Amino acid sequence: MTDAPIPIRRALISVSDKTDMVRFARALADRGVEILSTGGSARALVEAGVHAREVAEYTGVPEIMGGRVKTLHPKIHGALLARRDVEDDMEALTDYSILPIDLLVGNLYPFEQTVAGGADLSSIIENIDIGGVAMIRAAAKNHDFVTVATDPAQYDAVIRDMENHDGAVSAALRRRLAAAAFARTAAYDAAIAAWFAETLGDVLPERFIVGGQRLQTLRYGENPHQVAAVYRTGDRRAGIATAQQVQGKELSYNNIADADAALELVAEFDQPAVAIIKHGTPCGVAVADRLIEAWLRACACDPISAFGGIVAMNRPLDAVTAVALVEPFLEVVVAPGADPEALAALGGKANLRVLLVDAVPTGEDGGLTMRAVAGGLLVQGRDTARVAPDAMDVVTRRQPTDAELADMAMAFAVVKHVRSNAIVLAKHGATVGVGAGQTSRVDSVHLAARKAAEAAARDGEPVSRAVGAVLASDAFFPFADGLEAGIEAGITAAIQPGGSMRDQDVIDAADRAGIAMVFTGQRHFRH
Repeated sequence: MTDAPIPIRRALISVSDKTDMVRFARALADRGVEILSTGGSARALVEAGVHAREVAEYTGVPEIMGGRVKTLHPKIHGALLARRDVEDDMEALTDYSILPIDLLVGNLYPFEQTVAGGADLSSIIENIDIGGVAMIRAAAKNHDFVTVATDPAQYDAVIRDMENHDGAVSAALRRRLAAAAFARTAAYDAAIAAWFAETLGDVLPERFIVGGQRLQTLRYGENPHQVAAVYRTGDRRAGIATAQQVQGKELSYNNIADADAALELVAEFDQPAVAIIKHGTPCGVAVADRLIEAWLRACACDPISAFGGIVAMNRPLDAVTAVALVEPFLEVVVAPGADPEALAALGGKANLRVLLVDAVPTGEDGGLTMRAVAGGLLVQGRDTARVAPDAMDVVTRRQPTDAELADMAMAFAVVKHVRSNAIVLAKHGATVGVGAGQTSRVDSVHLAARKAAEAAARDGEPVSRAVGAVLASDAFFPFADGLEAGIEAGITAAIQPGGSMRDQDVIDAADRAGIAMVFTGQRHFRH
């Protein structure tokens, strides 16, 4: 191992992404670096007036099999792998007329982009790079003597280092670039493995591989003493990771997590919908014919908790709604697009973060969710289950009204986004109380009912908003006491999965109170 700067005398340039390639090659050539190159890269350099020697001419073997084989040759890999301090390696270079390569400039066929673009099977297979990966790994392995650049963003760093070291590259930069090279090939292989698993329908493959590209280093994590960053993975779902921030302060870890939760929630609904999230928990959700109506009713659920909240909607932001969003203190607004007038209205609040997503994610996108545990990962399918009003099993004597059925469907969609034990009270397409994260389901009911009563009292309403509302529970009631607490608060209907040993006791309590209740057979725990 050497810590000495290594002079760059010969470079091999073989890239798919030719961004800044000519500029970089010209800077190398101006320093007297000999350039080898392949196919399209060589032609582009020559056309730009940069002298480059064709690899095929150097190896004596033309590109064959439609370009599948062009750099898989001892004169390439020997040149990259030869250890300059090992006598046998240097003798092999002489014996086989191999010229040492000091710098590899290589990036890979655009496999990920090809898959994302919906290409056919043949095109996807042809965009699995072989020679490029082999060269990058060879150069990175031999980083004691070889510099490897795998991204146009690295070119300037190489040139600056050469300027600082009289045409050589420092050991520190070589190691950083080698680490980046191995990370790139690992992510590339992860994308290929994920595509094969998806193609084969292997949802949970034996080897679960995740690759990601860092998009942003964050100021800190959930707390200032924690480091954090956001990465983009091969998950092709539309969402927060690919959102465009059009105004506001830098996003925090918690901003991103809550924005994701809010967007996933509004994605549940076909109608215009607005969700307000605070610390990962919905504190107001509504659907309506117009976005402004959904916002006003979502905010009315718990305006105190909504202070400093994250708001998402499933329709492009219009000017009328944007004006209403200006008054309260909000951290983030997320929407699938926005009218110019809406952005102008929000522009007066310079610190408000505004994120525009390409599209709202859909349940059909499916995918997996991951959670780190000590020594591993917990991986599961995304909870995309929905229950339609006509699929609800009425278990009480009283049948629910059409309005109650609609509210129950809405509340049950919301409850799966609330931390367990979860209770949601809803009325007229809007939440009126949310009970989240309690260790007792009865406590969650009491919390939701208290929120509904307090909101009504603040607005001068004589009756709690729980009166006439429906109740949704993410899991069954193990005893009748939880439902009875909801009945005492004034609910007229309930929706729950059912499946308790004491289901009949719960049904009897509903019948005694004259409320309607349906079972769904679907549990929505969110831990």
